[in-house]
Amino acid sequence: MRIQLIDPSADVLPYDHALAAALARRGASVELVTSRFVHGPAQAPDGYAVSESFYRLATGVGARRPRLRRALKLAEHVPDSLRVRGRAANADLVHWQWLWLEAVSMRLLPRGRPQVLTMHNVIRRGRSGRALADRMDAVIVHTRHGAELLGDGPRVHVIPHGAFEHLTRLPDERPLPPELAAVEGPVVLCFGVVRPYKGVDVLVEAFRSIQGAELWVVGRPLGVSLDELHAPANVRFVPRYVSDAELPAYFRRADLLVLPHRSVDVSGVLFAGLAFGKPTVLTDVGGFRELVEEHGAARLVPPGDAGALSTAIGELLADPAELADLAARARAAATGPYSWDAVAARTIAVYDEVLAG
Repeated sequence: MRIQLIDPSADVLPYDHALAAALARRGASVELVTSRFVHGPAQAPDGYAVSESFYRLATGVGARRPRLRRALKLAEHVPDSLRVRGRAANADLVHWQWLWLEAVSMRLLPRGRPQVLTMHNVIRRGRSGRALADRMDAVIVHTRHGAELLGDGPRVHVIPHGAFEHLTRLPDERPLPPELAAVEGPVVLCFGVVRPYKGVDVLVEAFRSIQGAELWVVGRPLGVSLDELHAPANVRFVPRYVSDAELPAYFRRADLLVLPHRSVDVSGVLFAGLAFGKPTVLTDVGGFRELVEEHGAARLVPPGDAGALSTAIGELLADPAELADLAARARAAATGPYSWDAVAARTIAVYDEVLAG
């Protein structure tokens, strides 16, 4: 089976590499078609091919200049998409991981080959997501919540996102910065790009009543002013992009991971947390709820409720037995239903169904 995985803007590159490797282990011939990752070194391919066919000017001369990069992407999008469409003849099936400029891209989809789309963020897409799903032979979503938003149907398949266990064995793992390595006592981690919908303001407010522990908010702010949060002294910010090589040290040090989102379908940070076996507090939204209902691998709190969040954090930090239980459940989920071999097996079953049809 010859599969083209296509992620034009490298939007979900860690997912792409993990899925490609797992599919290759199951005997598929896989080519990942994407663009150069401009924020650091990309993962080395393991049993599959990589073609950086999209946005070569944008990720070259425009790599460090965001406005120029976007302008060059706009100029390159149509010719690059047409070139990739021509190469689809070499594949039995095309599996899209993301589409940029959807209204244009839908007119440039390859013809004569079955097509599958993994819709990584159903909430963000809304009506355009349903229109895009109608153009596909199958759509993969990561949660029942996502399937319901799309209207379910026989072409919609729920396959969990895999746990990013490759992060636990990076050969170039870097230590924490000295000022963080010197911290004593419990550490609560909130990781990832800081956006308004992620509820970091609620978490900072919750931490005003937490004693004897630190909160680390690690990630580049986007649409959020950290100064306006007026954080207490036990909250530290690392307001920048953190590379894969740096990431493990933060997760290993954390006693508790907290994702206080106001809304979500899934979060890649959660699947890093599962891989590291982190006890986690999640808000009761979207796919977060399903992880707890099915695997008990986190504690849930209502979204936007700083008091409930503070209570949950305080209770868990004071209860080593419950922390250990949540950690064990996280590891079991990561090596079971959220393992990439399990994800690949279910993905190939979708491919078989599409090809048979």
